[in-house]
Amino acid sequence: MEEIRTRFAPSPTGYMHIGNLRTALYSYLFAKRNNGKFILRIEDTDQKRFVEGATEVIYSTLKTAKLIHDEGPDIGGAFGPYVQTERMAIYREYANILVEKGFAYYCFCDKDESDEISEENAFSGYPRTCRNLSKEEVEANLKANKPFVIRQKMPLDGTTTFHDEIYGDITVENASLDDQILIKSDGLPTYNFANVVDDHLMNITHILRGKEYISSTPKYQLLYEAFGWQPPKTAHLSTIMGQNEDGTISKLSKRHGAVSFEKLVGDGYLPMAILNYIALLGWSPRQEREIFSLEELTEIFDLEGIVKTNAIFDYKKLAWMNGEYIKMLPQEEFASVSYKHAENLPAFIKEKWAYVSTLLQSRVSVLSEVEDKLKFLYNYGNFDLNLLINKKNKTTLESGAECIEKAIEYLDNLKSWTVENINDSITNYATKIEKKIGYVMWPLRIAVTGEVVTPGGCGEMMYILGKTETLSRLKTTLERIRLI
Repeated sequence: MEEIRTRFAPSPTGYMHIGNLRTALYSYLFAKRNNGKFILRIEDTDQKRFVEGATEVIYSTLKTAKLIHDEGPDIGGAFGPYVQTERMAIYREYANILVEKGFAYYCFCDKDESDEISEENAFSGYPRTCRNLSKEEVEANLKANKPFVIRQKMPLDGTTTFHDEIYGDITVENASLDDQILIKSDGLPTYNFANVVDDHLMNITHILRGKEYISSTPKYQLLYEAFGWQPPKTAHLSTIMGQNEDGTISKLSKRHGAVSFEKLVGDGYLPMAILNYIALLGWSPRQEREIFSLEELTEIFDLEGIVKTNAIFDYKKLAWMNGEYIKMLPQEEFASVSYKHAENLPAFIKEKWAYVSTLLQSRVSVLSEVEDKLKFLYNYGNFDLNLLINKKNKTTLESGAECIEKAIEYLDNLKSWTVENINDSITNYATKIEKKIGYVMWPLRIAVTGEVVTPGGCGEMMYILGKTETLSRLKTTLERIRLI
């Protein structure tokens, strides 16, 4: 049985876009589901768009996402090199083969004549000026060192059909296909040529890529036919879209928010939550549940679940899923990952982070919310005293003042400032005056936090603030009430 081999072939042109990561994820899952190999190849032939450090971002992203490749530039393999600029002689060799077989030709037109729009996309509307140059004319131009590119000689009539695992058979008129560039004037291959040569020589059996490549696939098909090679199977993936402020939908980009894996992780989304979420953007597990580990995704992933309709990236849905993953973290791990987002918090909070984090774990959906959830602890001001009034707990300004005054006395006598001792002290007072605990706790929590909702109860907040700060805030609130 043929070994399944998929590849992820990013260009080092910047950050790892969510769409690229989804391609890597699906390619990884399909290979692993079928006991195959997942290959990493760096396609760096577009040197104009090359970004220093981008290759390291690719390695880092795959490592963090735990999409471990079986072959690649950093670990080697039987089909290397795995960096395209290290394979230059290979591309020239195969381009020459096409020229000799009559499936490609030298083009000596300058950019103005050929209406070149970009080296990546070859020429647009090229009039095929050099397509039928005689052998003598070609040799004369080469001898004169005239700059050239090598173009694919497309059939001028008939049709080309290829089969896609998602979209079925697709047929195009050959007359609609440009004579695309295979080797550029600088000697580098175009993506459209290099990926065909590499996929064949690396024994790639299945290619998963964005559906924007459907229009180029007939050209790839003709290249495979020209070489006499069996083309890999293809599965073209739907586009990930974003919602604009006016409600319209467009291709996901930076204007919609964080669209790179690095940025999402930096904003406080857990890597596995991101992977889980993007796995469902364009693929259906055909199950009721939505939370899957990477191992579970590997067990159930199949091409039949890939859908044709475009997916919309929903940050609210991602935040919900991230919150579910946060809840599942071991408490110590949550304390560690959340602490990285607490660097701007004051020392008195960070010193008690092991405890503070226990109050936050079930209350944050994204780790970047950590500081905001605790802001009231250090951004304390003149809150509205009417918050002390609560119908459910039957509290008034007068009763609040009385409770605060007594609490100061009770709490000042505590020798050990622990949550248990604080709560016991307040409970004892409530018992003594024969009131429900809420009657006392409500005004005390408002007095020390200025907030109706806090990550924990009154005792927890007082413990974090510390004895000195707690008593100071109680006294300040009591003085404000007496001034009314």
